[in-house]
Amino acid sequence: MALTKLTSNLIEGGTGTDWVTAIQTSNFTAAAGKGYFVNTTSQVLYVNLPVGVVGMEITIQDYAGTFATNKVILNANGSEKIQGSALEGKINTNNATAVLIYQDATKGWTSQDVKLNATEISWATPTGQGLTYSTPSPQSSEGAEAATFPTTTFTATKSGSTISGTATIAGLPSGITAAQTITGSGLGNTLTVTLTGTFPSTDSLNTDLTLSGLTIVTPVLVSYLVIAGGGGGGGGASYYHGGGGGAGGYRNSYSSEPSGGGATSESDLSLIINTNYTVTVGSGGGASANGSISVFNTITSEGGGRGGSENNVPRNGSSGGSGGGACYTGTGGSGTAGQGYNGGNGSPGSPYAAGGGGGAGSIGAVGTSSSGGDGGNGLISVITGSSITRTGGGGGTGTSVTHGTGGSGGGGDGGGAATNGSLNTGSGGGGTDRGTGNPGSGGSGVVILRYSSSFTISNPGSGLTFTTATVSTDKVTTFTAGTGNIQFN
Repeated sequence: MALTKLTSNLIEGGTGTDWVTAIQTSNFTAAAGKGYFVNTTSQVLYVNLPVGVVGMEITIQDYAGTFATNKVILNANGSEKIQGSALEGKINTNNATAVLIYQDATKGWTSQDVKLNATEISWATPTGQGLTYSTPSPQSSEGAEAATFPTTTFTATKSGSTISGTATIAGLPSGITAAQTITGSGLGNTLTVTLTGTFPSTDSLNTDLTLSGLTIVTPVLVSYLVIAGGGGGGGGASYYHGGGGGAGGYRNSYSSEPSGGGATSESDLSLIINTNYTVTVGSGGGASANGSISVFNTITSEGGGRGGSENNVPRNGSSGGSGGGACYTGTGGSGTAGQGYNGGNGSPGSPYAAGGGGGAGSIGAVGTSSSGGDGGNGLISVITGSSITRTGGGGGTGTSVTHGTGGSGGGGDGGGAATNGSLNTGSGGGGTDRGTGNPGSGGSGVVILRYSSSFTISNPGSGLTFTTATVSTDKVTTFTAGTGNIQFN
């Protein structure tokens, strides 16, 4: 029959198709042998197909080039098939000229431009919480309503941050659910989302998924220099031969600079924003008194040991961050491992010279028959952008001898006019002799933090004195007094 019709049309000079001149803009029922110009600019259109007869043809032409936006959906008559399936057919290619031919009861209506009207889902890259997402894979899928949806996955990460918790996912099509797993617990760990379920009844094209509710922790990498208060020098109005005070403990993580006592640089701290961290700046010790600790979070530096004296005050120097220098015949105090050096011993006899206090960079010198011991040297750091030496030990003194000088970095000199350790250096005070004046006090400590300039320090509990400067791409905050909590924001 189709061959006879084609031959007849050719003989008569026709096209083989009887075109309907009216543009179809709403749902309609097609007739055999007809051609239709279909405009889907405004909506999806439904076309009902007639009872099929072998060789019957129907032509559908995309009038406005909009089939990919609003498709044409084909409904077969009764139990008849389209492309061999009971599903609806669809034409969703722009500018398509779909020629439908009815083959038989098995194949039904067929055309190279017709697809089964399975539900189509395609995915956009998910968004939310500043994470980096992979595109869901596979990016698009088709299937009949209620059929099993193929397993689809995507991942989310954030460089330099940690992801935890369970996401709330907005935009999932009906019938599709999400399972979540997190791989790794450190920085840059990965959230994997797995989508499963069944196909919904309607397409979901370029589906937008938005994640919320996760906990994203972005740590702050902080370099620190934590220096405790220096120890006070020994001696005084009632006591002979004062040893120099030891420097406060010196702990450093900045740029491979050493910590005190010959220790290597420590590791920077990885901290969490909007979390309280304790800062304490240790005070210097008064006459014959140890310095006080300085603290930043888990980092504690020990106060410097006081200098030793004769008579009722122990001759030995006290242990501390760095040890205090000893009175004559006494033993210098021990420094704390990784923070400072020992104080110097006193001379074994006349003329009774005292040892110098230990510094963060070297031991205090011993008292000799000719001089009190010099204080141990401090250490240099450029954490603030400038090269500064801190934590020198105090110098020792004695009778009829040269008085010891303070170590580099602010250590106080020994003598009748003993001097204090310099403020905010953690240096030891100088020792003095009876009747010649008061021992020098230890210098106060300091806590210095260096971190990315993208963060800001707040002082929620007050109680701290600090300044902040910008150095290159970093901020440097220097705490000079007090105790309290800080936050990185």
